[in-house]
Amino acid sequence: MEGKAHESRPRVASVGHVEWVQFARVQHVPRAGEVVHAIDPFEEPAGGGAVAAVQLARLAGESLLLTALGADEAGQRSPARLRQLGVRVYAATRSVSPTRRAVTLVDDERERTITTFGERLEPHGDDPLSWDQLAQIDAVYFTAGDLAALHAAREARVLVANPRALHALGHGVQLDALVLSADDEIERHEAARAEADADVVVLTEGAHGGSYETRSGESGRWAAAPAPGEPVDSYGCGDSFAAGLTYGLGAGMSVPDALALAARCGAVCLTGRGPYERQLTGPIA
Repeated sequence: MEGKAHESRPRVASVGHVEWVQFARVQHVPRAGEVVHAIDPFEEPAGGGAVAAVQLARLAGESLLLTALGADEAGQRSPARLRQLGVRVYAATRSVSPTRRAVTLVDDERERTITTFGERLEPHGDDPLSWDQLAQIDAVYFTAGDLAALHAAREARVLVANPRALHALGHGVQLDALVLSADDEIERHEAARAEADADVVVLTEGAHGGSYETRSGESGRWAAAPAPGEPVDSYGCGDSFAAGLTYGLGAGMSVPDALALAARCGAVCLTGRGPYERQLTGPIA
């Protein structure tokens, strides 16, 4: 990766999707037929690939993101904003599809509800995205892409994936970790195809911490880290957690230590407005 070297910190990357998200606060999510008024609106490029890339950059000093975007305004604005946040972006352009958009409503309980619009754009292994750079990376978090993209990501020393990568998983590509929400039925269903390929399967349980099990049969739990402030917005907590786990494994931490770091990342993100106002920043002691 070009740019400044951070010799004591791993080189990190994210391969996945970006969505242009409108955020707003509401007292509660509207019921059928109801009108509610949103306050404090703002917009950011987000989605799993982007949020993880920014959290990785804040831990490591910089990160790489390989993604796909539409040839629209959101597709043009997203790389510029992510570069401001420390991410080196390589994006394939999908001229026939717009960048996916989403609306996220955060209620008075600080929980987020997301509605997406359009197709999720994914990077492909035959896109001209300098895939060979991943062989020089210590740890990659994979949220979206085809099987060829997953093979390219596997050239990194550590590969962590989320089951929403869907069709790329379950084909025998070895994963150092598979991380998913225990409460997400879609992720639990999709994970069933990929669990056999993972050295460790991590199930997050929000405020209850979570559990893990390794290929060798070792298992354990971790406690949720205390939030360093009042909860504000849960958007991005899960992807910040996954990025922290990826960074920790790339830095050579044990699974329990990497999970403790990941829990800190999720807790800090909870105290910020949107995914980027507050994320854990390195170097990590």
